[in-house]
Amino acid sequence: MTRLSNDPAAFADEALEGFAAAHPRRVRQVPGGVVRATRTAPGQVAVVVGGGSGHYPAFSGLVGQGLAHGAAVGNVFASPSAHQVRRVAQAAETGGGVLLAYGNYAGDVLHFGEAAEQLAAEGIPARTVGVTDDMSSASPEEAHKRRGVAGDLVVFKTAAAAAEAGLPLEEVTRIAELANARTRSFGVAFSGCTLPGAGRPLFTVPEGRMAVGLGIHGEPGMGERPVPTADEAAELLVSTVLGELPEGVASPRGQRAAVILNGLGSVKYEELFVVYRRVAQLLEEAGVRAVDPEVGELVTSFDMAGVSLTLCWLTDELEPLWTAPADAPAYRKGTVEAADLITGDAAAEAADEAVPPASGVSRDAARTALAALRVLKDTVDTHAEELGRIDAVAGDGDHGIGMQRGSTGAYEAAVRAEALGAGARTLLYRAADAWADRAGGTSGALWGVILRAVGTALGDTARPTAPVVAAGVSEAAAAVMRLGKAEVGDKTMVDVLVPFSYALTAATDAGQPLAAAWDTAAHSASAAAEATADLLPRMGRARPHAGKSLGTPDAGAHSLALIVRAVHGVFVPTLENH
Repeated sequence: MTRLSNDPAAFADEALEGFAAAHPRRVRQVPGGVVRATRTAPGQVAVVVGGGSGHYPAFSGLVGQGLAHGAAVGNVFASPSAHQVRRVAQAAETGGGVLLAYGNYAGDVLHFGEAAEQLAAEGIPARTVGVTDDMSSASPEEAHKRRGVAGDLVVFKTAAAAAEAGLPLEEVTRIAELANARTRSFGVAFSGCTLPGAGRPLFTVPEGRMAVGLGIHGEPGMGERPVPTADEAAELLVSTVLGELPEGVASPRGQRAAVILNGLGSVKYEELFVVYRRVAQLLEEAGVRAVDPEVGELVTSFDMAGVSLTLCWLTDELEPLWTAPADAPAYRKGTVEAADLITGDAAAEAADEAVPPASGVSRDAARTALAALRVLKDTVDTHAEELGRIDAVAGDGDHGIGMQRGSTGAYEAAVRAEALGAGARTLLYRAADAWADRAGGTSGALWGVILRAVGTALGDTARPTAPVVAAGVSEAAAAVMRLGKAEVGDKTMVDVLVPFSYALTAATDAGQPLAAAWDTAAHSASAAAEATADLLPRMGRARPHAGKSLGTPDAGAHSLALIVRAVHGVFVPTLENH
């Protein structure tokens, strides 16, 4: 468990601040994460990596010469927001474009993809690569659905070395994709991890048993086995990874491989070396030559007691990139020629606090929206533990924490906007950005989309009506499905948002005032949330454990239903349709 912390909600921010203070000659902090403290050659591709906190050395510890140019760092086990990714990429980019690389988790896919689109719109070429090395999370036929675990390091390292060598963006992207396609990982754990401030681990393993095929966000394993000896653990890891060779590799014999034996947080280095002793023997017996093997903590999960094995089957092109020098706070190899430090203020200028002009009726509507956000936050605070428990059945158990962070950030941003005289659109836009920044992850992205869609419909000048609110909710549902690629029946928040939107539109079209229409739609939302208990998840982190979730409602659907029911009483004549 994490014993040294202050406010658990501030843990990730404080850890990043301390990390940057500890490594001033290698990294500098910027809004959203860190970038190199040293100068990068003009026109060099910037490799920006990232993901949630709680995995150190990933991701901030891998920023430095020969490795990443920047890292966008989200909250604990939550992806950074698109806004954070974009700010880090802007700080790292020197004219050659940006490769955004991350583990293949739903929230990261959404946020990094959106950031790439925003960068491209600004004239900065951007590409994305999601790492998919975790063999246990999907079959070979659905390898594109696999999670990214310790294989992140191989992909980041080879791509960054290619960028350092001066290759253009398309070639750096191709190298990253090639390394990803040739990388496989498999892990086991003896205990789960405990988040800062939490009273218990995200999952537990019975005494004398180990979880097989776990995730790095506290997801439980795909199965259990008796606790093995060190040699038996090595044999399981090696036989599993050698059991699935990438395309073009007919046999392990005669192959070269980058090898990583990764500790997940609580397995000590001496234990890892005992396991690697047998791993090295087994690889040699199989005819595999280990190239620059790495043994240690490289992609962790707080205090999880576990270990994983990663192999990247090298080619003549990949090997020199894997062995190239690097100098990052947590990863050093060979000798690099030290570049000049960047001087001047490392922090970006604060955003202008001024708000666009708004009409009186829109400012009234903004106050109503602020009241709704306060009720939303209070509702989430009340049910956060329940939401985490529901999410932990088949996921990582952080839905309640993420919703708390997001709703609190949104409310605080809305308070500031209202004090500046913002209209409804501006207030909800700022709340949306704050939710996405503070929460990260899939829920952060989707709730940011929801608030922004409603804000767009309300505007900053016109007097909102019930049909206008319903139109905003309808667009929110459509935007969530576009961004998240989920449909009704996938066991996500979409299963509540869509019927809620349909019912709200039908009621307002029939002439009902907003309060009455919202009440009708909220009943539909509650029924839809309960019905998700009978569904199997087809999206998100719960998908690999689909069977475990049967009989339990989806956490995102349940939280949405609770929220729309709670805010029903907020609406006042400002938003009524007369």
